[in-house]
Amino acid sequence: MQLTLMTPTGIIAETDAVKVIAEASNGFFCLLPRHMDFVATLVPGLLVFTNQANTESLFAINHGCLLKIKREVRISTFNAIQGKDLVSIKSTLEQQFFTLDEQERNAHSVLARLEANTLRHFIQLEKQLHG
Repeated sequence: MQLTLMTPTGIIAETDAVKVIAEASNGFFCLLPRHMDFVATLVPGLLVFTNQANTESLFAINHGCLLKIKREVRISTFNAIQGKDLVSIKSTLEQQFFTLDEQERNAHSVLARLEANTLRHFIQLEKQLHG
């Protein structure tokens, strides 16, 4: 099967695969080349695919969609992180979550300042109108 893994920023992986394992809301599933055409909504979890040399590639993915039509498997996800093993993926994810948490805290701080400034301007405007 020709597998393409995509995120909004581009193609993450493009390879021949003899087996694809992913997770949908009802659990893990496995696709092989002779399986029927298939569509699945993916949940955050692991994506594993095996090439013809029997080498596995491991990705942590975010929500996404998988489409298998004949010999093509296309996976679109919001984010994908490749790792050599579960330990390396866990470490990378923890670092990214820390970074996202920090960015979220900064965004909340900026939003709070914007809200306060907007309220302050409305109060000043009201005072000017009612003199």
